[in-house]
Amino acid sequence: MGETTMNALEQMVARGQDSFWAYLGCELVSASKEEVVIALDARQHHTNSMGIIHGGVLTSLMDQAMGMIATAAKNIDSCVTTDINVHFMNAMVPGRLMVTAKVLHEAGRSLVTEAKINDSEGTLACMATATFRVVNRK
Repeated sequence: MGETTMNALEQMVARGQDSFWAYLGCELVSASKEEVVIALDARQHHTNSMGIIHGGVLTSLMDQAMGMIATAAKNIDSCVTTDINVHFMNAMVPGRLMVTAKVLHEAGRSLVTEAKINDSEGTLACMATATFRVVNRK
């Protein structure tokens, strides 16, 4: 199942080469129905005026990873974030960031997910939980 999930998400990434995913510079590292890992080589243009990685970049990364695990868990190609709750723990500077996402709970057409971002030394930058809703795209 892991290989099938990875292939489906790789296709999603390929379709997104002109999207926010590519604009940020995201990379799909691994995927299964249990966990999605994405990465970003954060650079100067990802920082705020204080020289640390912008909270919007961190939030976007977690939202992306959680959306990917939601689609993988439900074996669908579309869902939407209905809420997101972010906790920032440590300031991050440019460098490699790893985002890990998993599903915490599924109920019908809704999923609750969690994501964490760590830097290359393992420091926890932030974590988030989010609820996603399966949508029918026509």
